[in-house]
Amino acid sequence: MSECLICVFPGQGSQFVGMGQDLYEADAEVRALYEAANEALGYDLKQICFEGPEETLRLTQHTQPAILVHSLAVWTQLRRHAIQPALLAGHSLGEYSALVAAGVLAFADAVRLVHQRGTFMQQAVPPGEGSMAAMTRAAREDVGALCGEVGAGKGVLQPANYNSPEQTVIAGHTPLVQEAVEVAKARRLGRLVLLNVSAPFHCALLQPAALQLDAVLAEIPYGAFTYPVISNVTAELHPSPQEVRRLLVEQVTSPVRWVDSMQYAVAQGGNALLEVGPGNVLSGLMRRIDREVVVRSVDEILGSG
Repeated sequence: MSECLICVFPGQGSQFVGMGQDLYEADAEVRALYEAANEALGYDLKQICFEGPEETLRLTQHTQPAILVHSLAVWTQLRRHAIQPALLAGHSLGEYSALVAAGVLAFADAVRLVHQRGTFMQQAVPPGEGSMAAMTRAAREDVGALCGEVGAGKGVLQPANYNSPEQTVIAGHTPLVQEAVEVAKARRLGRLVLLNVSAPFHCALLQPAALQLDAVLAEIPYGAFTYPVISNVTAELHPSPQEVRRLLVEQVTSPVRWVDSMQYAVAQGGNALLEVGPGNVLSGLMRRIDREVVVRSVDEILGSG
C-alpha cells in the first residue's frame, strides 16, 4: 500500500527556549523567514525564541508566532525533500501554520495574525478568572456530562480540546473548573489536572477575542488551497478560501476536534503522519487515536539526528 501522508502542525505548549536556532544557523532560507517575522512584528522574535527568557516566550502573544515560524522553518526544509502530503491539519494555533503551508495565508500576514490572536486571547479574560484542566482516562461523553452538570446556570464550563479518545481538556470560569476537578476526583471519573495556562482557550469566555480577530481577518487576502486543510471546528476540510475567515473566528470559542479530525484524515486514506514543528505531542496523540497509522519523524526525512 502506498503512503498517504498527513502533515500536522502543533499548537501552543510545544515551545521551548532555543527552538529553531539550529535551523536558523544552518539554513539561509530559514534565516530569511525569521527576519521576515521580525519585520512583520516590529520586534525581535528570533531573540525571544533563541534566548528567552522562558517567561517571555511563554506569553501567548509571543508563543503563537514563535511556534508558527518554527513550524514553517521545518516545512521549508521538508519541501526541498519533495514530500507530498495528502492532507494538512494543525492543532489550534497550528491550523494557521497549515494554512500558510497550503498557500492560503501569506507568511507575514499569518505571523501578525497569530500575534494579534494571542494578544486578544490574553486580554479577553482577566487573570485568574478562567482556567483549563485536562481529563484523562474518561470518555468524552462523561466529560461533556460533567461540564453540563457542574456549569448549569452558573457560568461557562465546556470541553475545549478533544485530544485523544482518553483525553479531553475543559475550560471555563475558574471556580467551575476547580469544582469539576473535585467532582471528578470524588466520583473517580478519570483524572483531572489543572493546567498552567494564561487563558481559558476554546471556550465562550473568549468571545471578545473572536470579535476582535474577525475584524483583523476581514482585512487579510486568502489564496487558493495547494493542499487540503482540515478545520478544527468541523473536523472536515475547509470548503473554500472564502470560508476560512469564518472558521478561524469560530475556532476561538469552539472545541478543537482533534480526534475527529485525525479519524477523518484516516477515513480519507491517510496512513502516515508527520509532525511539522517543535515537539512530538501530536505524534503521541495519533498513537492513541489510531495505532495503524505510521508516525514518521522529520529527522528521518531530512536524514539528520
